[in-house]
Amino acid sequence: MDNETLNRLLGNQPELKEALVQFNKQHQQCFNFTHLTTSGQWTLLWNRFFDYLTDPEMAEYREDCLVAIKLLSRDRTYLNETVAVDQLDCLLGLAGIGEVAGGGGGVWDATEEVQVEALKCLSNLIFQSKKCQEFCLGNASTEGILRRVKMYKDGNVCYDIRFFDMKLLFLLTAINCDIRSKVRDDLHGLTYLVETLDLFMGEAAENKEFNDKDLELVNEVLKVLFNLTVRTPLNAVPEEDEANQFHRLAMVIHDLFFYRTLNRDKIVSLQSNIINLLTSVPVSCYTELVSPLNLCDPDSKTVVPFEERNVYVLQVLVDFLGRQFHKSEKKSDQFELLSPILTVLIKVIRASGLNRRYVRSVILPPLVDVKERPEIGTELRNYLCSLLTSPCTQIADLSAELLFVLCKENVGRMIKYTGYGNAAGLFANRGLLGGRQGNTQEYSSDSEDSDTEEYKQMQHGINPVLGCYEPPKPNPLEGMSDEQKEYEAMQLVALMDQLQRQGIVQACKIGEDGRPQPVDHILELQDEIPEQQRDHKRKT
Repeated sequence: MDNETLNRLLGNQPELKEALVQFNKQHQQCFNFTHLTTSGQWTLLWNRFFDYLTDPEMAEYREDCLVAIKLLSRDRTYLNETVAVDQLDCLLGLAGIGEVAGGGGGVWDATEEVQVEALKCLSNLIFQSKKCQEFCLGNASTEGILRRVKMYKDGNVCYDIRFFDMKLLFLLTAINCDIRSKVRDDLHGLTYLVETLDLFMGEAAENKEFNDKDLELVNEVLKVLFNLTVRTPLNAVPEEDEANQFHRLAMVIHDLFFYRTLNRDKIVSLQSNIINLLTSVPVSCYTELVSPLNLCDPDSKTVVPFEERNVYVLQVLVDFLGRQFHKSEKKSDQFELLSPILTVLIKVIRASGLNRRYVRSVILPPLVDVKERPEIGTELRNYLCSLLTSPCTQIADLSAELLFVLCKENVGRMIKYTGYGNAAGLFANRGLLGGRQGNTQEYSSDSEDSDTEEYKQMQHGINPVLGCYEPPKPNPLEGMSDEQKEYEAMQLVALMDQLQRQGIVQACKIGEDGRPQPVDHILELQDEIPEQQRDHKRKT
């Protein structure tokens, strides 16, 4: 920067306003201020702009100074060593979330435009600077935001301030676990944020349709709520007070599924944020996602009747899973796209028998066409079966658990719908090889199998390993003498032993715990033949 421009920005001169506007316009798209950091000008400008902010006689320059600080904060080169506590307190005061009267920093009398720009500066600083994150553990930033959140119901806080309040709170709770605990446990943030979400929904209650700004606000609140609830494990039982908060949250989430927007992409982003939040809601609260049918308008498009209940929310979740399958063509995207919705569906079907029966009717309907392998096709069952052998083990495990619970943890039923080959990994991990069953006592004893005529006609020819019909093949041993058969068998044993010695394969037998155990020599597999024969006789 030339000396004339620098002097205009550093000097208290009549042309300062014009210099600030020009600087901000020139650097609007700039994210790297090397030309200022290498010359030492960045630090000079940073400190001088804060001098202007704290000077009551220069209040007319505040908004432009804040824009300039926001731009400079994009470059973190000297941010940590330059930013000071009093500068952060200054921004908190201008944003309206500083200490109350009697404390340090103060809440300044600032216009809405100044408050918004101050919030933007704070967001940049929290994101860019570890030092600022540490400052926020001891200052009044979170208390200030929640203090203003309580004022939203009065209707005196504009959209931009509410939006950037939520943005800043999201950053604070996402980056620092201690701040997250403080907001959740000490400041009762979960309660206030659920009330805020309900408030924003109420503002669009007349037709249950969000405009773009409403939707942006709701999405930001959902992301903050996710940060506050993410600590809850999959099957954890919360304390009584926390359980009540989660049940209230689940009720609000249920209602949120019924809101619409004209922009399809926007509603997908809303559903994605809801699903992310649901991953940290306890299973015990999932009963709130299904409502009584008699409370619904029978002609509404948001009514999906099933066993005298409206399972519209469950249908939305299943539809979302289908859309995610089409997005996850790249293997690298599978975990990010599929993990949240698979986790939520597992919790849904574990929450109640009704939920499981409905989801099963959609994902695992009675088999009709068994000519193709279960992992081939465009139905949800096909996609899920294809994930059972995914190189992303987390996704393979989630898909396997979803299908297994839908099958009431019945090994035979799982093999019927997926094929033994696809499900072998699940069986091995759970010790279910060798005929053991899963935890079937958790489920009702009534059978939900209703084999179709098509399935019954082909059942005799279904290969349980492949999970599909396999036409009869000629017997390769036909016409061989017993000596030839024995010779071929020993050749096969020798080849398998060679592969094992080279470390290419590892022969295993099924241990007492139902899991595979390696053998030292291939001939050890003979020890299991008598037991297998006895099992076969018992089954037949």
